Amino acid sequence: MTSVGASVVRTHAGAVRGRREDGLVVFRGIPFAEPPVGDARFAAPRPVTAWDGTRDAFAFGPPPPQESGFQGRTGVIDAPMGDDWLTVNVWTPDPDPAAGRPVMVWIYGGAYKLGHSGSPGYDARRIARDGDLVVVTLNYRLGVEGFARIDGAPANRGLLDQVAALEWVRENIAAFGGDPGRVTVFGESAGAGSVASLLAMPSAAGLFGRAIAQSVPGPFFSDGLARDIAAAIAAEAGLRPTAADLSSVDPRRLTAVGEALGPKMREFEDRWGMVAHTLTAFSPVVDGEVLPTAPWQALAAGSARDVELIVGHTRNEYRLFAALGGQLGTITDEQATAALHTFGPGPGFGADGERAYRAAFPDASPEELYEWVHSDAVFRMPSLRLAEAQIAGGGRAHVYELAWPAPAYGGALGACHGLDIPLLFGTFTADLGLMLFAGVGSSPEAEAVSSRFRTAWTAFATTGDPGWPAYDTERRPTQVFDTESVVTAYPHETSRRLWEHHDFGALPLIG
Repeated sequence: MTSVGASVVRTHAGAVRGRREDGLVVFRGIPFAEPPVGDARFAAPRPVTAWDGTRDAFAFGPPPPQESGFQGRTGVIDAPMGDDWLTVNVWTPDPDPAAGRPVMVWIYGGAYKLGHSGSPGYDARRIARDGDLVVVTLNYRLGVEGFARIDGAPANRGLLDQVAALEWVRENIAAFGGDPGRVTVFGESAGAGSVASLLAMPSAAGLFGRAIAQSVPGPFFSDGLARDIAAAIAAEAGLRPTAADLSSVDPRRLTAVGEALGPKMREFEDRWGMVAHTLTAFSPVVDGEVLPTAPWQALAAGSARDVELIVGHTRNEYRLFAALGGQLGTITDEQATAALHTFGPGPGFGADGERAYRAAFPDASPEELYEWVHSDAVFRMPSLRLAEAQIAGGGRAHVYELAWPAPAYGGALGACHGLDIPLLFGTFTADLGLMLFAGVGSSPEAEAVSSRFRTAWTAFATTGDPGWPAYDTERRPTQVFDTESVVTAYPHETSRRLWEHHDFGALPLIG
């Protein structure tokens, strides 16, 4: 990386100084809201206080407090400490107010409990430079701070942070060379769940005109379920699930309270159902106010009919989690049966889900059934059904699948969850890229797939056309990214039929 000179831009709150790097100007750690501590703890984000003079925007802001990850993974890098978590970063070819370039706003994933916009895997220089557009990345509150449903606080504070960041974009991005009328939000995993939520949130209406959701997670919580989970989290610290009680614990210590519940979640299966078998106790909450209805119902009712959408998934979504949990090659028929009962479609799941999958895939091994039902239930079918809901509501959606396998470990991980991130950003030696391209790194083939993937996203942000037809429920055209990318009918027709009558929505508190 080369860094030459500096550039000053005036935002509504004050002037910021960025650095010229590799043909771009980069601004890091610009606050878009007040630090959510003290009397702002567990509150909706508050407008940032203006400053005098020029603020250096050379370093990423502090990561929001978060858990250490799952199976030892973490998205956090070495970064400044402090309470100024709510910051944005901007990559721009030229901070010229007359430029009016398209804008892409990235929302990171991490099970709604970890992540940081300053992670090396989210270095947006290749997207901004290759697409000749402005890229913004943002931080939002995670875990208990951002998503626990507690008394005395608004629900979905992490989502409200994202709305505040998008409002910052609307008000300020023209000064960085962006067009506030051509904003695309894009995110992966929990970031895709956030994008889906924003499509359903009245407070986010009009803040973006295009959206890309990569691997949308299915679990969204009903208010009752979310409150029960919050009570269990607070009980780990001997507290009530109230803003007053939880505010007595330092934000960085409170993450340990959420983390302590993880190993015990299966004890709550009789009340939480499938959520007790997932990797996170946090998800967006359908509270009736911040998020009035779940995304599938909201889109089908037309909440985002004016927003152009790309949505899709990877072919082998769950294989990453199986690998991280040491499960590859170890799944027994008993484990497959349990997974089919928990995650399979059908009235109340259970034996109906198992019978449906075993009949549909009679030659599948226990490991294949285990991976397939997890992939379908948690990511693939929620993603596909979001596209179908958008179409039902009068909107337009493009569907894709990433089928190109990660090269590490002889391709054993397949096209697993998260592979789209290093391909999109071109960050093969950072974060998940270190694992998925381990010992291999970049190659001409990887660079070619990466370029096609990135070009589709930036073309969509620029023109609304990613390069393949919009989805419809008759032909079901789907862009499959592989060594040789093709447009074909949706490639998982058997799974689609298994799930076509399943109601994705807010998960209830059982009993």
